[in-house]
Amino acid sequence: MNEIRPEIYWTHLYWLTVLEEQKSYTRAAEKLAVSKSAISQKISELERVTGKALVHRTTRSVTLSEDGLRLVAELNEPFGQIREIFTGTCDDEGGPLRGTLRLTAPVAFSRQQLVPAITPFLHEHPQLHLQLEVTDRLVSLASEGFDLAIRHCRRELLPQTHVAWPLCRTATLVVASADYIRRFGRPDSPDALRQHHCLTYPRGPQSPHWTFECGNERVSVKVQGPFSTNNSESLRDAVLAGLGIALLPDFSAREAIGRGLVQELLPGWQPVDVFAENLYVIRPYTPRVSRAVETFSRYLKTTFS
Repeated sequence: MNEIRPEIYWTHLYWLTVLEEQKSYTRAAEKLAVSKSAISQKISELERVTGKALVHRTTRSVTLSEDGLRLVAELNEPFGQIREIFTGTCDDEGGPLRGTLRLTAPVAFSRQQLVPAITPFLHEHPQLHLQLEVTDRLVSLASEGFDLAIRHCRRELLPQTHVAWPLCRTATLVVASADYIRRFGRPDSPDALRQHHCLTYPRGPQSPHWTFECGNERVSVKVQGPFSTNNSESLRDAVLAGLGIALLPDFSAREAIGRGLVQELLPGWQPVDVFAENLYVIRPYTPRVSRAVETFSRYLKTTFS
């Protein structure tokens, strides 16, 4: 049997990672600017060489087999490193930033804080393309090809293999609409929340409890209400509709508070164990960081610190 020369199949392997990313021969072909038949041929050659079925094909969808997924998971990091090395080589020190910078960030923070803040940066660097994926899902940066992520979580939940730094502190606020307060009154203590409609962010099957601190005093209150959701923007919208009282991260509530649409309640009491106290920026560890990533990271620090 002839010895396999892996370098012959580097293109085949990369196209397999793109096929997994796009979940479709049509979309993969569009991204690679090749024909669907060309991709199909490369995948078939890979399967012949490896002796494994890498792709499950149906008329409507494309999914990778267990062997295919394992192969792609091992390929994403080295291909990401190649991308970084090439981008760094193409960087013209002192010249304009170029290429694509991929970022993922939480929904509410992206919409209300991040997108308005990055507009001046993009005006300053018109040849740089910023691709933002807005999601509350904790994505895998290396396997999904992201340069940076903004995450609202506790420090200990950040991956040890990544570089991380705090972007800004956040606070949890107790809020309700003026209409709700007019109809049901303003609670004067955490215990009074038992008599109110409370909109909750579910944390599991257990009944929702809100915990507050004031100095050395700590109070836990069982709350109930007509609505719960795992998205802070949806909670804020329910508050705006007058459905009840909610705990919201400050970056989700500040705009509505500033416009007088909702009011902060129980200012002497601090909700605890609800949302994380910091937003973090993280990136995969690489020995070489592109100038675009470095420049954008500095901009984020300056803007939100």
